[in-house]
Amino acid sequence: MLREFPPPPRAAEFSELIKKKVEEVKTAGGTRETVTVDWNEQQAHVEVIDLPLSGLYLNPGTHRIRAQRSHNASSDEALDKDPWAPDSQDYLTFLLQASPTDPNLRDPEFDKLKESLQQFGQNDPGLVTHQGVLVNGNTRAVALRELGAQTMRVGVLPESFTWADVNAVELSLQLRVDHRRDYTYINRLLAMEEQASLGRTPEQIAKDFRIQVRTYHQERWILSTIKELNDRSRSSGGVALRLIDWEGAQERLKELHRLYVKLESVDKDQAEILKEWRLAAILLDFSKTDVRHIDEEFLKEDYLARTLPAVLKTDVAGPGDAEAVSIPGLGLAVPGASSAVTEARALNDQLLKAAAAVRSTGASVPDTAKGQGQTLLDDARKAFDEAIDVAGRNARLRKRKQLAPARLAEASASIDQCVMDLVQARTSRSLDEEAFDEAVLKLRSSLRKLAQQAGRGLPTPGDGVAWLLKAVSSEDPR
Repeated sequence: MLREFPPPPRAAEFSELIKKKVEEVKTAGGTRETVTVDWNEQQAHVEVIDLPLSGLYLNPGTHRIRAQRSHNASSDEALDKDPWAPDSQDYLTFLLQASPTDPNLRDPEFDKLKESLQQFGQNDPGLVTHQGVLVNGNTRAVALRELGAQTMRVGVLPESFTWADVNAVELSLQLRVDHRRDYTYINRLLAMEEQASLGRTPEQIAKDFRIQVRTYHQERWILSTIKELNDRSRSSGGVALRLIDWEGAQERLKELHRLYVKLESVDKDQAEILKEWRLAAILLDFSKTDVRHIDEEFLKEDYLARTLPAVLKTDVAGPGDAEAVSIPGLGLAVPGASSAVTEARALNDQLLKAAAAVRSTGASVPDTAKGQGQTLLDDARKAFDEAIDVAGRNARLRKRKQLAPARLAEASASIDQCVMDLVQARTSRSLDEEAFDEAVLKLRSSLRKLAQQAGRGLPTPGDGVAWLLKAVSSEDPR
């Protein structure tokens, strides 16, 4: 959500320095460098000046690392309390040069940016508030500091700009077609959520992010699902999954949403069960093609029940024992979730809590708990792997069974089209009768081969195969 930050230390002093430098640029004469800023469908042309890097502050509200902030809970909390403290600024520096999917690793893209700055210098100016907080160019500032640079070229936003304006400017710069380094997927979702909290309509947000409105609603569903899963993963000790734990699952989550929407209107329980199972498979890091096997047939055949170990099975009430859920204030009650849905959620809850313990970076989770969690995840992955493998083999078998009828249906459609083409050719007297006769003979040969194979092992053939056998056998052997 949008947050108003207090002024950084020595804000008034730095603001005076900025004003003097802007005035010097205006009165110096010659060509002046400016940068155009788009925000809220307006434009501003702001002066570009050189400012000391030591006086600039990294933006604690930048969308670029919003999800990654949860990497270290204590540092994130300190950043919330005092975003301008040296430790907080150091944490932002660490995240800006770290891999978005695993902050413990350095991002190769950051090193490429640093190499480019060293070789070619700073091509484009950054952007700062009148108090020296970087709006655009946070990552470049970190790279320049590592290179030992003393100053940075920046455009200065008007003093009247609020934090809402600052956020709008950052988004407009990031979402340009020529942006250099994309927000990560989760950070884009958070940026959309923030824009919605400001009262902007789905149509406006979709336009800014260059997506369709239905895609916007899909993204909001995915973010709410992720947040719900993180809440469900929270243990009594407060350890929970983080937003960054879902980076890299973009396509699998989108496919899950499409399946859920398709099934929800037909069978709500079926949709919920498959949602829980697919989310568990995503958590266990199965590939997109593997996750696709968790479908209606997977549920119908109950592949997972055959492979789950006892430790992952939860006893729940039977279908008739599902508790009703009362609606406060109305005195009404609606049926609760079925036992199958409850069982699927219980399984997923176990995996979520185990994953949260294993992925915890703090010292609050003992090694024994992490070991138990890892064992549980390993058992679950083995069970899902075996179930998905069986489902995949059966899916391939069903496909082979359906292949011959599908080919014949295509051939029938081609023959129907041929009838129309034949009529048109005769009407225009453009039919090549010799070529057509050769094609019919080839069809006869193909039908004989088809009849030969279709009649094998069928003591009582169906009407279609019986007709084919009779038609072929009645032909002149010549």
